[in-house]
Amino acid sequence: MALVTVKPTRIDTAIANEIAHNTNSGLERTTQILTWGADEHVLIALAAAGWLYTRLRHPQQRPVADHVLMVSLATAILPHVLKSVFDQTRPDRLTVTGHWRGVPFSGRSRDAFPSGHAVHMGALASAAGLLPPARRRAVRALAVVLSLTRVVVLAHWASDVVAGFTLGVAVERLFRPFTLAKRRPKASRVRS
Repeated sequence: MALVTVKPTRIDTAIANEIAHNTNSGLERTTQILTWGADEHVLIALAAAGWLYTRLRHPQQRPVADHVLMVSLATAILPHVLKSVFDQTRPDRLTVTGHWRGVPFSGRSRDAFPSGHAVHMGALASAAGLLPPARRRAVRALAVVLSLTRVVVLAHWASDVVAGFTLGVAVERLFRPFTLAKRRPKASRVRS
């Protein structure tokens, strides 16, 4: 039993009920496939591959690759720790109508808060700030869409996703001074 029980808000319940009443198996299948793009296993594998690639081909990008890998590992661990502190029933356990229309069951029933997928996507959206503007916007849009898939499949309440996304942004920003400190030009180090 966790230390804190989190209850969904009225808005969370209204959104989940609307999704349950209007979903279908095709939408749910598509969303389930998309949600894999925010899965911790996929993201850690991609971050590790990118880290290795920079070691072999682009040594000047090592600090960024180190940063992405460290943030990916931290955002993989943190939601599991928080889910041991917080209990919240997933919306898919509270809907009957949704299951008739194709909503699957997700994860452990009381592990709704926070959304781990959204934590990863919040960190990714924040790290996108290191990219040029066009790529930054594309990555941030993708991060938001992948986070919202967790609401559509009724794996999380909307507030779980917002909290997770915000937490991911905070984690990425907290890591920057440590992992990217070497990246700053010498002139800015002297002034800091």
